[in-house]
Amino acid sequence: MTENIGATVPFHHQYIISRLVKEMVAHNEEFSGFKQFTFSGIKGQTKVSRDGLQILSSRITIVFSSTNVKFIEFLMSKIFACRKLEIANLRIRPESVEEEELPAFTNKMKYLCISPIILSNPVLEGYDPKKFVLPTTDPFSDLIYESTMVAMDKTGLYSAEKMASFYKFQIVPDMEYLHKIREEEKKIARIYNTYISEAKYEVRGYTLPFTLYAEPEVQEFIFSVGVGTITNEGFGMLDIPVSEGKRGSTPYLVKRLQPPTPPAV
Repeated sequence: MTENIGATVPFHHQYIISRLVKEMVAHNEEFSGFKQFTFSGIKGQTKVSRDGLQILSSRITIVFSSTNVKFIEFLMSKIFACRKLEIANLRIRPESVEEEELPAFTNKMKYLCISPIILSNPVLEGYDPKKFVLPTTDPFSDLIYESTMVAMDKTGLYSAEKMASFYKFQIVPDMEYLHKIREEEKKIARIYNTYISEAKYEVRGYTLPFTLYAEPEVQEFIFSVGVGTITNEGFGMLDIPVSEGKRGSTPYLVKRLQPPTPPAV
């Protein structure tokens, strides 16, 4: 619930949410440094102002997603242990959680970008995170394929044989959308600021609808964890177009954190 309607947050405020998440899991041995998740920016009624996005909703939504159910349960319990959270000038009070149904994943899926896709990790040497790569070219799809395979391999959930079977991977941007953007002289890629280990980086993020041809397991992974790099910093979250079918949601019971068991005496 919004406590101060009319407050503003930066246009790309995911880095603030990322800091909150890192603080919440910092002292948990299992999830400190955990990166296999993604999240959205604030969803609700907003207005563009000189200082950023002005929040006009009495209630806002932030979507978190991961393949690791235990991580989501722990994070939700930490969030709801807080009476109030601050995102820039916005004060919010956690109220409720809903769990969205997963779509039926096939070898061909259409996606929308909820948050920008980052092609290369700015921390790694040898890559220019601000370089523009045309989404209709093979390098665009290849860079996303490489980051996806690295992320899937790091989970340890897939055997070498299974990983080798994921060689089919092709991203095809929505050409009608690209033509429309070009005619309206709008941009599909912008430079965003992000902070990794307190260091500031500038990265180029792409926001466009596309079709992905890949194995269903790969489709489910990127839908749950995000597509591209540094998804744990609030990039690469996807959604399914309404035209592909409406998905329902159910109330989610947040598991409260249990106090530590006192030592035996």
